[in-house]
Amino acid sequence: MPILKIEHLKKYYGKGEQTVKALDGISLTVEKGEFVAIVGTSGCGKSTLLHMLGGLDRATEGKVYVDGHDIFTMNDDKLTIFRRRSVGFVFQSYNLVPILNVLDNIVLPIELDGGSIDKEYLDMVIRTLGLQDKVNNLPSNLSGGQQQRVAIARALATKPSIILADEPTGNLDSKTSQEVLILMKQMSEKFNQTIVMITHNEQIAQTADRIIRMEDGIIVSGNAQAGREVSPS
Repeated sequence: MPILKIEHLKKYYGKGEQTVKALDGISLTVEKGEFVAIVGTSGCGKSTLLHMLGGLDRATEGKVYVDGHDIFTMNDDKLTIFRRRSVGFVFQSYNLVPILNVLDNIVLPIELDGGSIDKEYLDMVIRTLGLQDKVNNLPSNLSGGQQQRVAIARALATKPSIILADEPTGNLDSKTSQEVLILMKQMSEKFNQTIVMITHNEQIAQTADRIIRMEDGIIVSGNAQAGREVSPS
C-alpha cells in the first residue's frame, strides 16, 4: 500500500468569479521510501499541496491518506497528534529553537509527545548527518548548512511515515545545497524514509527519484528517473 495517497484534492479560495483554484483535482500516490520532488513556478500550488499533505490546512474537497490514515476525518486535536508522530517537516528557514542546543532541538518533537527516545537510532542519524561534534552547540553557533542538518535530524527523530521538505536549500549556497541534498538522499535510502520535497529549482529536483511537475493547481507530468509515471490529473 502506498505511504501517501491523494484523491481528487481541491483547494479553492474565494467565490464566484473571484475563485482562485490553488489545487484543482490532484490525485497522486507515493510509495514507501520514495524521494519525490514537486516542481513548478511560484503560485502553481506546490506549497498549498505540501500544506495539505502535512495537515497544516484542510482541503475544499478530496482526500489525503498518510500511512493508510484519512487525515481530514480527524479533528484538530487528533490531527495535531498524528502530525507530530507521523509527519516530519523540513523548512527553508530551519525553525530551530534558538535557546536549545542541537540535541535538544532534535529530540524536541519526541519530548513534546511524551515519547521515548531510541538512542541507538538517534545516534546513527546524528553521525550520518555529521553532527556528532555539534550536539551541545546552540543554533547561532552553526552555519546554515549545519542548521539545516539539525532540522533534517529533527524530522527523522520521530521515525515519521513521511518527511515534507519545503524549499529545504532555499537559504543555502550552491555547494552547501548540494551537500544537504546528498544527505537527504542518503537518509531516504538508509532509513527507507519517504520524502516529498517542493522546489522551483530543476537542478535540485534531479536529486529525487521522481519529479512531479505542477502548473496552475494541477499535475502536468510525473517524470520518473526510475521509469514510473504519474498520470496528469
